[in-house]
Amino acid sequence: MNTLRSHLRTATLALAAAGLLASQAMSAPAIAPDDTQPFVVAASDCYAIGQQVAAQNGGTLAKASQATRGGQAVCVIVVLVPGKDGQRPRRTEIVVPLN
Repeated sequence: MNTLRSHLRTATLALAAAGLLASQAMSAPAIAPDDTQPFVVAASDCYAIGQQVAAQNGGTLAKASQATRGGQAVCVIVVLVPGKDGQRPRRTEIVVPLN
């Protein structure tokens, strides 16, 4: 009797999971979205700007992200500049306008 309940419980869970997956597959839109609005890939631009800033400061790029400050799009660049005489690197944050 316990074995039958165990098999029924397993079969019920499997059917429920299959039904959930099937319902999610059916809810996907059949028509492709309209691509009339252009999008801007700013992360790669900020990364490229960050590489340049790190090279100018003689450091290593740690982070490059986009932000909005004062209504203007900017790149927030974090550069690790090597310390003097074997000291740990300094963390420098530089904000550059995104052009």
